[in-house]
Amino acid sequence: MWLLSASTEDNRTRTFRITPGSTKTIGRGPTVDFIVDSPLVSRRHCQLSSVGQLHLEIVDLNSTNGTFVNDERVSKQELKVGDQLRIGRLELTVKRE
Repeated sequence: MWLLSASTEDNRTRTFRITPGSTKTIGRGPTVDFIVDSPLVSRRHCQLSSVGQLHLEIVDLNSTNGTFVNDERVSKQELKVGDQLRIGRLELTVKRE
């Protein structure tokens, strides 16, 4: 299982879990899997896909403010353990369980 975790402004930890073979969307709209309530996040911002146990890919869904991996704007990229994913002001660290 892949984990994306972040410390929020109120010192709480926020964790998104992606199981093998699943695809999840992140955004601020009501139809996404992981809701991030921030004006810098698009309604359907990006999509995460876990292919088997070893691969996690992120795809930007034409978001207004972009999706960043290790401070580089990406349209599609494979994520690795330790990568920093930024969506709006939310910064997530990629981990595996």
